[in-house]
Amino acid sequence: MSLPKYPEYKDSGVEWLGRIPGHWGIRKFRHSFRESHEKIEGDIIGQMLSVSGYRGIEIKEYDDENRRRTDEELQGYRVVRPGQLVVNTMWLSYAGLGVSEHEGHVSPAYRSYWIEDGLDGRFVHHMMRCGEFVKGYTKFLTGIRPNSLQMSRDDLMEFRLADPPIDEQQAIATFLDRETAKIDALIAEQEKLLALLAEKRQATISHAVTRGLNPNVPMKDSGIPWLGEVPLHWNVVPLKYLVSFKSGGTPSKDTLEYWDGLVPWASAKDMKSESLSDTTDHLTQFAVESGAATLLPAGVVVVVVRGMILARTFPVVQTLVPMAINQDLKALLPHKELDHSYLAWLLRGSSAESLQRLDEAGHGTKALRMDAWGSMAFPVPPLAEQHEIAESLSHKLAAVDELAEGVRAVIELLKERRSTLISAAVTGKIDVRGLVAEAA
Repeated sequence: MSLPKYPEYKDSGVEWLGRIPGHWGIRKFRHSFRESHEKIEGDIIGQMLSVSGYRGIEIKEYDDENRRRTDEELQGYRVVRPGQLVVNTMWLSYAGLGVSEHEGHVSPAYRSYWIEDGLDGRFVHHMMRCGEFVKGYTKFLTGIRPNSLQMSRDDLMEFRLADPPIDEQQAIATFLDRETAKIDALIAEQEKLLALLAEKRQATISHAVTRGLNPNVPMKDSGIPWLGEVPLHWNVVPLKYLVSFKSGGTPSKDTLEYWDGLVPWASAKDMKSESLSDTTDHLTQFAVESGAATLLPAGVVVVVVRGMILARTFPVVQTLVPMAINQDLKALLPHKELDHSYLAWLLRGSSAESLQRLDEAGHGTKALRMDAWGSMAFPVPPLAEQHEIAESLSHKLAAVDELAEGVRAVIELLKERRSTLISAAVTGKIDVRGLVAEAA
């Protein structure tokens, strides 16, 4: 559906804005916002807030309650009042800002601003976070490390904004609030479907590796509460008797001869799929030959044993090529009575129970207690049946994974549509005034 445009346009004089409606103006950030210097000094005000690249300012959710700041630690944190613009200058390339609906507090590294007269807060929220403006911020980012680039206060003060008449700002905000709510509802439905598919996938794996494929096979009590009954002819064996554990490590970063070679070196950031053939970082053959790293054979099963990723999931990956791993991972080499692929499915199917064996390893980091995990008993069918289960799961789950991939593609298209619509409205590429009037 094509949307109406304004009758006349002019050059905005701002590279990332391009042409704007002829009757719109341009104003600088310094003439639009007034910085608030209010900080926590005594009583805590509201909840901790964070910036979401998708939605803006949200109440911060913690994976672990132990990571919450104490009242003493919160002294000096910046206070945020409803209606203020909150800016994280280190995340502007990821839309790290927004107008808050909440009262609360943020890190002292953030800034908060009162919005001056002549600007509608909802319009400001959409405009300051749109794709064109993010491109504009990116041109002013400076720093040494790629993940800590930020925009200086002076550059932010001189940053130029679109300035439609206030009634048009309100119309644009009303239109975008309505249309983005529709898109967000569609995305939420797709995300529910993804969650259901993930549950179905996990249930399929768990059933296959604990009950087998034959629904009529005689069963016996495993004696393990979480496991329940297993096929009569299966064994139940502690993990430490089924595999050999191999640890990893990080070669010295100061020894340049160890790095940027051709040997894959896996860390938690690489554990995003169920098989792994390449990694983000690589070592040299010299690092392996000198003993700074251990090369593991292809086909081993690798799990994450330390890190905050364990608060959400328990990644299990099978390597497709020889590689080394870092200290946050552990490789499992199965003994001759256990198939590599079946081991991977077995660990995925029992991931929830494995995560019951977590402990804090200092500074709030989660870690798998290896003694407890190694003593955890697992069901082991005969080797031929292991092969059969592994092949069956690969076949069955291919259809589920294909459907999930299609759902993720739909979500991405909806997000792109949302972003495009916001950018078009707040930069004047479309005229939504009539659409708002019709809806009213």
